[in-house]
Amino acid sequence: MPRILLLGSGYVAGPCLNYLLRRQENHVTVAARRVQIVESLVAGKSNASAIALDVNNDAELEAAVAQHDLVISLIPYTHHARVIKAAVKHKKHVVTTSYVSPAMFEYDEAAKAAGITVFNEIGVDPGIDHLYAIKIIDEVHKAGGQIKSFTSFCGGLPAPECSNNPLGYKFSWSSRGVLLALRNNAKYIDGGKVVEIPGPKLMASAKPIPIYPAFAFEGYPNRDSTGYGERYNIPESQTVIRGTLRYQGFPRFIEALVRLGFLDDAPVEALKPEAKDITWRSLLITAAGAAANASDADLEAAVKAKAELSGSNAENVLYGMKWLGMFSETPVHRRGTMLDTLCATLESKMMYAPGERDMVMLQHRFDVEYPATNKKEIRTSTGLWFGVPHGDSAMATTVGVPCGIATQLILDGVITRKGVVAPMDMELVAPLLEKLEAEGIKMVDEIIA
Repeated sequence: MPRILLLGSGYVAGPCLNYLLRRQENHVTVAARRVQIVESLVAGKSNASAIALDVNNDAELEAAVAQHDLVISLIPYTHHARVIKAAVKHKKHVVTTSYVSPAMFEYDEAAKAAGITVFNEIGVDPGIDHLYAIKIIDEVHKAGGQIKSFTSFCGGLPAPECSNNPLGYKFSWSSRGVLLALRNNAKYIDGGKVVEIPGPKLMASAKPIPIYPAFAFEGYPNRDSTGYGERYNIPESQTVIRGTLRYQGFPRFIEALVRLGFLDDAPVEALKPEAKDITWRSLLITAAGAAANASDADLEAAVKAKAELSGSNAENVLYGMKWLGMFSETPVHRRGTMLDTLCATLESKMMYAPGERDMVMLQHRFDVEYPATNKKEIRTSTGLWFGVPHGDSAMATTVGVPCGIATQLILDGVITRKGVVAPMDMELVAPLLEKLEAEGIKMVDEIIA
């Protein structure tokens, strides 16, 4: 009986667990710091059990790893290297949905020597995006073609009917991680040149991304895309961009918050938990540099000046800030920093309500040339998935199911490559795609020009 240790209790764990439990011979132990957190996940499932486990306790972690054949790590990526270290010691396979970090890759040779597979980047982004990128690139190369431009945009968003707030965005977990990602520097290749965008200017770089006529998307680059010419084996590509999708208006709103300092995570005396109450209006006056007795019109003018807003952008951003209560006399939830204080309000006003559904949108675009015939074409690969009201979210499904599939393929001996790996060639991609599409999770490939 294969024994699987699943670390983590977030939304992704459910779809992953349910996929693995279809095979009656599997037994899955779900672990979290507090066993009560995961008991509901395993309730009524005869071949699943729950345990309490502190992954920061090496002895405790190693003891749990040693009792299983494979470890799925769905905990924060900063813990993966610790998990891999224990797995190498006890010669157990590992699966994560995270990007391979330098700390994780340090165990590549040790994993090979231990004869284990440490499989990563098998969610949706990263994961499904890799599978269909590699598939199309392989098809083009086999036909004698070259990829001259590769762009890919993915976003986890509320379904259209649930995008009913000024940002067109909702949170299913802590907003802090989402906002911190909006401050990251970005780097990509455009026209053969490396383009670097500093974090404070990331939102200003957003541009419209047309996919389907029903959607108004904007996209901005996601971290460092420059290595994907090599990872995807497309050294001929003059443009390589991987980015994030949001609904129209989101980047401009966030850009305004950045200019006003609301994404800063430096300590602020007035926002310490023990400080006196301060209203949103007072905090906004300080952020905008307005006079303490500023009228509504003067405060709006100060906000527009500080955030460099004009025209319809100004109207939309001011409306959004008022909707959040930032012009009101409502006391803020003091959390020590501007960022965390903002997060407290976002999480109170912008969480998914029961029965609301999310969606995941993913599209690759390939500009292709065939040197032998001088033929050119534009190909796309597009995926759109919706969550189930009162059921699994689209994000949980498109991350959890691929993770479960990779796990099962390793246990079945289909994926046998050793070391710290990610799905970057057809030997790994083909079996994953076959199983994924059998679950109804697939992207549509088209030649559009």
